[in-house]
Amino acid sequence: MPIYEFKAKNPRHSCPTCRDGFERLLRLSDPPLTTCPDCGAPVKKCISAPNVGTSVSGFDDRAKSSGFHKLKKTGKGEYEKLY
Repeated sequence: MPIYEFKAKNPRHSCPTCRDGFERLLRLSDPPLTTCPDCGAPVKKCISAPNVGTSVSGFDDRAKSSGFHKLKKTGKGEYEKLY
């Protein structure tokens, strides 16, 4: 289930929850959230960047053992295979 971010459409007529923005875990089949659960003010869904970072849990080692390769960009259109 994806986590969606919501923010008040009009910050002047909202509560602190929707004025600052809040997150909700919703199923894809759930109806879209249109109002703040605390104050009932209209909200809009915000687009946020996914969290893609370095592996801390040994993902690189598991990918390597499964046959995947890691590439490092060395120039325009050029990559070097690390493993």
